[in-house]
Amino acid sequence: MPIYEYVCEKCGEDFEQLVLGSGTVVQCPKCGSMNTKKQMSACAFKSGSSFTGTGSKASSSCSGCTSTNCSSCGG
Repeated sequence: MPIYEYVCEKCGEDFEQLVLGSGTVVQCPKCGSMNTKKQMSACAFKSGSSFTGTGSKASSSCSGCTSTNCSSCGG
């Protein structure tokens, strides 16, 4: 079940949406508009103990959270 990035073409809100199938209706969480567009996002995959493809590697000091174990946040 992939998570895609979208932008609302009405209000400009950037958001992420879990998409369960091709028939999933994506609605802007800010204004409720159905006029949304899927964005191109960075691809990443885990190889061993580090992440590849995002330009960042797992370390003992995450920048995205307060955890020291990056497996919990993907940082």
